[in-house]
Amino acid sequence: MEKITNLVRKGKILVSDGAWGTFLQQKGLGAGECPEHWNLTRPDDVLDVARSYIAAGADMIETNSFGGSIYKLMAYGLQSRAAEINRAAARISRNAAGDERHVLGSIGPTGKLIMMGDVTYDDLYAAFREQAIALEQGGADALIVETMSDLDEARAAASACKEGTNCELICTMTFQKTAGGGYHTMMGITPARMAEEMIRAGADIIGANCGNGIQDMIGIVREIRTVHNTIPVLVHPNAGVPVYKEGKTHFPESPMEMAGFVDELIDAGARIIGGCCGTTPEHIQCIADRLRAANLHA
Repeated sequence: MEKITNLVRKGKILVSDGAWGTFLQQKGLGAGECPEHWNLTRPDDVLDVARSYIAAGADMIETNSFGGSIYKLMAYGLQSRAAEINRAAARISRNAAGDERHVLGSIGPTGKLIMMGDVTYDDLYAAFREQAIALEQGGADALIVETMSDLDEARAAASACKEGTNCELICTMTFQKTAGGGYHTMMGITPARMAEEMIRAGADIIGANCGNGIQDMIGIVREIRTVHNTIPVLVHPNAGVPVYKEGKTHFPESPMEMAGFVDELIDAGARIIGGCCGTTPEHIQCIADRLRAANLHA
């Protein structure tokens, strides 16, 4: 299969998938239950999520492995099954994607910080390497190190992916908007700094996910482009800023509202657009339809 980076270099604007966690909750994932364990216990439900995004027009889908590191799985007593869980996650998404769509092996933060003495760099590297290798074995084409806030952890994950696999590497961080209108992670990392460091670490694709609706992603992408003009940029925005109402978290942006910002996001420099929290197959379909209407999506 042709690499994602090659497709972008040819001028294609690609569509990624949307939220997984909320989708699994709708299927019965309970509070305190391990989403990644469903790869072993309820694979058909996980497969249905993946297929829904393919049917909506996604060119690539992630794997149900965001919390698949040993450190996240420890909370459920599943750390010894990390490789098995990640391989199963990739196989499920590969089944949905077939031979014509890409599978992105999802690797999220561990919740541990080197600076706090929770773990060492080598500890993180080993955990991410185990996860990355298993995802590649299961059929992932690319690995997406996502929702990172700390550069040390992101570097450990990036190095583990590059040195342990032959997969393309995507690195994204989560940024919050400052009072002055800028953006940074909760550890103070700006989009420009992220771009510099992740390119240095070997990322093939960089970007941002979560934390913001699609409109704020425009400013983040513009800042990334001040550092590098050509590296593919991926964004997975939330469906708006979450609102807590009647005991539940709601994401206010409709599929059409999100799709309304696609043109401006592309003008800013984004080349792969999907969604994060609150986004659904309907959001992804509207984004894909908008790109097709503009003759930007094959």
